Amino acid sequence: MNRRIKRILIGLLVILVLIQFIRIDKRNPPSDPTQDIITILQPPDDLAQIMKVSCYDCHSNHTVYPWYTNFAPFSFWIKQHINEARGHLNFSEWGTYTDKRAHHKLEEGYEMVLEGHMLLPSYTWIHSESVITDDQRKSLATWFQNQMSRYNPE
Repeated sequence: MNRRIKRILIGLLVILVLIQFIRIDKRNPPSDPTQDIITILQPPDDLAQIMKVSCYDCHSNHTVYPWYTNFAPFSFWIKQHINEARGHLNFSEWGTYTDKRAHHKLEEGYEMVLEGHMLLPSYTWIHSESVITDDQRKSLATWFQNQMSRYNPE
């Protein structure tokens, strides 16, 4: 092996080992159960369960961090993904949303679920328990659509 390539590989290995000492913050933000979408909108039990199993790891303050989040650089990528997802839609903070934002999030939820953009393949690949059937997808999307009438988008 070329001496230069060997040094580069050793350098990369050293960096990989060193970044293992940089830990992500796995603490979930505090949440008020009275502000949660399930408490407020009271979906049927089967849909509430789908949301908890398939959506809450990224879109709530109830993330369960799996074992592989102990290893960088995966941990950095997953933490950034969770932060983005919570920033976009956080079911734990549903009660803090304005009518306009809630209506918009339900509309987006309807479209994303119905069109199959959620759940992300990178998530379901590792979390097979989160996979939903086409019927479950349609039921959840329809429920999102039906809830939009609760909120005035003006």
